[in-house]
Amino acid sequence: MSAATAARGPWTRAGLVLAGVLAADQLVKALVVGSLERGEQRDILAGIKLVNTRNTGVAFGQLQDGGALVAVVIAIAIGALLVYFGRHARTPLMWLPTGMLLGGALGNIVDRIREGAVVDFLKLPHWPAFNVADASITVGVVILLVVIERDDRARAST
Repeated sequence: MSAATAARGPWTRAGLVLAGVLAADQLVKALVVGSLERGEQRDILAGIKLVNTRNTGVAFGQLQDGGALVAVVIAIAIGALLVYFGRHARTPLMWLPTGMLLGGALGNIVDRIREGAVVDFLKLPHWPAFNVADASITVGVVILLVVIERDDRARAST
């Protein structure tokens, strides 16, 4: 296997994860928007609600109505992630959180372009409403930290 082929592997895997997250996010959002009127909510289980709401901010409603600032923050975060991944693509499992983070970011960007805000649909008690993209970003950050920590430990032991 050539070095170029080996280098494409992590990018391909990250791309597949990105596509899966994006597809799942957009599918579930379409189902919710098609099933609930905007502002409507339905109890699912023990305080968990299905809602149809919009978020003009970033993570859990921060920077509400931030407009251009939100776009700049998102662009910087995506750029930094791509640069980091480009430098560490061969780190074991680095493709997984990268794909999750990019897929989540793109899922919410699609909403911003189409709706002018992000469609959120799951509401837990004492927690802002969120969506599949938000969950993917949150879990992706945790996995990214674990992958970085494992890689640092592996390098320190050699």
